[in-house]
Amino acid sequence: MVSIKLSDLAQKLDAELYGDGNAIVTSIAPMHLAKKGQITFLSDSRYLTQLKKCKATAVILKQQDLPNSDIVALVVKDPYLAYARLAQILDTTPQPAQNIHPSSIISENVKLGKNVAIGANAVIESGVILGNQVIIGAGCFIGKNVKIGKNTRLWANVSIYHDVEIGEKCLIQSGTVIGSDGFGYANEKGQWVKIPQLGTVIISNNVEIGACTTIDRGALDNTIIGNGVIIDNQCQIAHNVIIGDHTAVAGGVIMAGSLKIGQYCMIGGACVINGHIKICDKVTITGMGMVMRPINKPGIYSSGIPLQPNKVWRKTAALILNINEIAKRLKIIERKVLGKIIK
Repeated sequence: MVSIKLSDLAQKLDAELYGDGNAIVTSIAPMHLAKKGQITFLSDSRYLTQLKKCKATAVILKQQDLPNSDIVALVVKDPYLAYARLAQILDTTPQPAQNIHPSSIISENVKLGKNVAIGANAVIESGVILGNQVIIGAGCFIGKNVKIGKNTRLWANVSIYHDVEIGEKCLIQSGTVIGSDGFGYANEKGQWVKIPQLGTVIISNNVEIGACTTIDRGALDNTIIGNGVIIDNQCQIAHNVIIGDHTAVAGGVIMAGSLKIGQYCMIGGACVINGHIKICDKVTITGMGMVMRPINKPGIYSSGIPLQPNKVWRKTAALILNINEIAKRLKIIERKVLGKIIK
């Protein structure tokens, strides 16, 4: 359990403290469940009614909401951002591994940095270089000549294929596969001929990748993930995809090969993005978007039909299926009307 005085916490969060700085908190809780010894946060004024009844020791909020608080308050400009930093301070998540487990299999010419930890039954093949404070969880496979930068952590059962490079301070969740073959085949009279994938995957610094995501190696060039990119669970990143710095990718996204995504983009869940196109910087694609063409201007883009009652959807679908016929009929009517006006 982590415990911290509110005066110390205020300093770490660059917050203005109102109330007893000697009070101690040990965990975070939502306002309607928080108890003594816990801290909560208010990022939306719509929940002020909950603050009136809150039993937490302290709350993080904006200056404008301070008059509504009867408990110790830490005033910040952005309570949600402060909550994120607070969660890091009070985080009790165990490390994926400690020390080097005797059941791990490590080739003789592997280079281990200082304070490396390797979990049970992990396999580290020849030529691998692990930086200082790298942590490899139980059951991981690290292929030949992989390079992993300092302070990067892999949770259990991650598979990293040969020659992949991973930067510093990355976090990779369980079940993820990096460097598997891209989907490359030629067709010879109905028979598929496999194309060996000769590139690799380059992952930059401060990248986080969710559980059961796959990132394929390049066919000839490399698949590249930029600095500060965050990728959610169960995403498919195909060969030769390039994702720019600080882009966020939500769960279930499928990216086809040779796609280039710019910096500071946000890709909503379950989007499908065509290959061999480019998306510029600062583009937001809302959930279930189908991207078939390049996007050249920053902005918010959407596609698909939001959920409707079935009877309404059936009518909408019928209209869409007949839209070409409707458009032709409309043009005929326009010609007749305009013809009469001109006469």
